[in-house]
Amino acid sequence: MFRTHNLSELNIDHIDATVILSGFVNRRRDHGGLIFIDLRDRYGLTQIVFDPSDFADAHKLAESLRGEYVIRVEGKVRKRPDGMSNSKLPTGEIEVLISDLKILSEAQTPPFEIDSDDVVNEELRLKYRYLDLRRSKLQKNLIMRHNVIKRIRDFLSDRQFLEIETPVLIKGTPEGSREYMVPSRLYPGSYFVLPQSPQQLKQLLMVAGMDKYFQIARCFRDEDLRGDRQPEFTQLDLEMSFVTDKDVIELNSELVQSLLTEYRPDLKQPDAIPHMTYDHCMNTYGSDKPDLRFDLPFADATEIFQNSGFQAFASVVANGGIVKVLKVPAIAEQFSRKVISELEDVAKIYKAKGMAYIIKSGSELKSPILKFMSEDEISALVDLVKLENGDILFFAADEFDIACNSLGAVRLEVGKRFDLIDETQAALLWVTEFPMFEKNDDGSVQACHHPFTSPMMEDVHLLDSDPHKCRSIGYDIVLNGSEIGGGSQRIHDAALQSKVFDLLNISKEDADKRFGHILNAFSYGVPPHAGIAWGLDRFVMILCGEPNIREVIAFPKDSKAKDLMLQAPSEPDMNTLKELRIKNY
Repeated sequence: MFRTHNLSELNIDHIDATVILSGFVNRRRDHGGLIFIDLRDRYGLTQIVFDPSDFADAHKLAESLRGEYVIRVEGKVRKRPDGMSNSKLPTGEIEVLISDLKILSEAQTPPFEIDSDDVVNEELRLKYRYLDLRRSKLQKNLIMRHNVIKRIRDFLSDRQFLEIETPVLIKGTPEGSREYMVPSRLYPGSYFVLPQSPQQLKQLLMVAGMDKYFQIARCFRDEDLRGDRQPEFTQLDLEMSFVTDKDVIELNSELVQSLLTEYRPDLKQPDAIPHMTYDHCMNTYGSDKPDLRFDLPFADATEIFQNSGFQAFASVVANGGIVKVLKVPAIAEQFSRKVISELEDVAKIYKAKGMAYIIKSGSELKSPILKFMSEDEISALVDLVKLENGDILFFAADEFDIACNSLGAVRLEVGKRFDLIDETQAALLWVTEFPMFEKNDDGSVQACHHPFTSPMMEDVHLLDSDPHKCRSIGYDIVLNGSEIGGGSQRIHDAALQSKVFDLLNISKEDADKRFGHILNAFSYGVPPHAGIAWGLDRFVMILCGEPNIREVIAFPKDSKAKDLMLQAPSEPDMNTLKELRIKNY
């Protein structure tokens, strides 16, 4: 037997009990003959004691112990001496006097301290991830992840959902992100792909009459990485038949609020999750996932500069662009020229050509652009934003997307830099009425969500006259400025689906090639259906208060999509390439 108890279980009720414990040596302290060891396992720490006057053999062997040795010990539980208790530990009132010690495995000195919270170089942590995972913070994160997923499974199972697995070797159906390809040995020259999501498969399950489906699904996208993105990730995937978007939103609102109540009761959340349209979010916050933990809304100054002598703004308006204004109240003195320049650099990342500003100091306005503006324009601007002493204004003048996105990025940077974000909040939001289509940089059109998203019925007529004004029955759920889930009502009418394919320049031949399986299935009767997918890694990241999703994934890739521990990707040998009929370019 290796243990009778784990290392968080023992307390004063176990005094005088003989116990067997096993774990890692977390820390060793030698106090004038007595050797104290903090023994660690996944569950916690227990202090064990070696006394040469009681058990000399065990004490002698304990002198050789070092950090991360794996040991088995047997001994008697006793109360710690007065004044030596540790109230921070569940086992802090007791210790175990050891009579027998066995070293199960010796250990080299680790490349970093396991019991330290000091930041370690991330490359080193990922290379030795199996050691990194011994750290209590990461273990707590993975326990949180397990508990969240279990709670989701219980919640949905109680509501008659079926958990159904879908394959990870599927047909390629390009829908936006680049796919990972898997060569087939049995069919040389042919490939499977790894799914970006189970989107079409879950819709086929609705055709199959499964009615309520969910899955904790592994998904794969070969795309550039960010702090909240990995090449392989986990979704809560969910689909329902005979429902509207309101049914999906109501169910998922209940689920996300129950998870926050259970695992982050310290965060204040709204009684009912607010809804905002996509247009309102962009016009007011410059983002389709606004962080509402602080309130810095935009004002629209387009009309003020419609016939302005300030050509930088007037020419934008004349060409159909807009002028947006962001007021940051009361802290203008903290905006040095260096800070303003850095914020301008943030705006330029989002294609802004520059960023004008005005500061009110006392009764005086300060800005390089004031000399280009008339008294009436300045007065109208002051009234529009209710400009007061200590306020600073930032301007974005450009086409709609550039103006909103660039000023939205500045808004977020200001919130972070000047501690305007209320970290005690869980700011939830449903964003609705997304555009049906969006333009790529090359002028091509793509679906804002995916080609099977239904347009709003009152906008269907716009598909013939002005499709870019058509809104979809798409919806995203946002938490603290991060999109944690997105879904839509699906098209279940063949004629409407064909029209959408036409607008996306997907020919009948191409549609048959890419989506023939689902189009054929739809010809056999399909119920109205809708669904959603959550980014579980991202959601757990927020629950754990972590800066990136690598901290809540057991074995993540680094920022360049490499596995530093396994040294992957790696080059296959020539025999493997020959067997798969692949040329080594």
